[in-house]
Amino acid sequence: MNRRNYQKELEKIISRCGERQPTVLLHSCCGPCSSSVLEYLTQFFQVTILWYNPNLYPEDEYVRRLETQKELLEKMGLAEKVHLLTEPWKSEEYYGAVAGCEEEPEGGKRCEKCFRLRLEECARIAKLHGFDYFCSTLTVSRHKNAVLINTIGEAAAQKAGISWLPSDFKKRDGENRSVELSEKYGIYRQVYCGCEFSLRARQQPKREIPAEQEGTGSE
Repeated sequence: MNRRNYQKELEKIISRCGERQPTVLLHSCCGPCSSSVLEYLTQFFQVTILWYNPNLYPEDEYVRRLETQKELLEKMGLAEKVHLLTEPWKSEEYYGAVAGCEEEPEGGKRCEKCFRLRLEECARIAKLHGFDYFCSTLTVSRHKNAVLINTIGEAAAQKAGISWLPSDFKKRDGENRSVELSEKYGIYRQVYCGCEFSLRARQQPKREIPAEQEGTGSE
C-alpha cells in the first residue's frame, strides 16, 4: 500500500526554497481545477501553465475550456504573472495513445494512458524550457487517483531528466476551494471529464430500478 503523503512532500520542497521562487510548469486540465491550485502555488513558485489536452472532445469544447482558462487568469488577476503555453487541439495523439482501450470504464486503463500522454508532454516541454519542476492540476479532483498520477509523473520526470513536483491538491480543501472560486468568478464548469468516451457515458440514460427493487440497495 502506498502511504506517501504527497502534500507533505510538496510542503517540504516549499520549506527548502526560502525566498527563492522556483519555476514550475503546471499542466492544467481545465480552468476550474486550476483555480485553487494557482491560488496556492503562485505563493511559492513562478508558475507557467501548459494547456495540452488532446483528449478534449469535440473541438468546440477544447476551445471553450481554453477560453475559460484565459478568463480565469484575468479574473484572478494573474494574467500578467502566470504565462500560458498553449498547444493546438491534437486529437489524433489522444486517440493513438488510447487505441485498444475504447471500451474501458472511466478511471481505467484508458484514463491511465491519457494521464501518461499529457504528463510526458509536460515533462518534455518543462525540460526543453529549463523549468525547475513540472506538475498537474489533475490531483485536485477526488475522482482522480493521486497515487497513479504521481507515479506517472515521476516516471515521466525520470524519462525526461527533470523534477516532478509531488502533489495531492485536493488536500487542504483544494477541491472545494476550486468550486468556490469558479462560482465567485462565474466561469464555465464542465459537466463531463472531457473525452468523447466520458461524454458518451454522460449522455447515456441512467438505468431504471425495477419497482420491486426500490429501497433494497440492489442498484
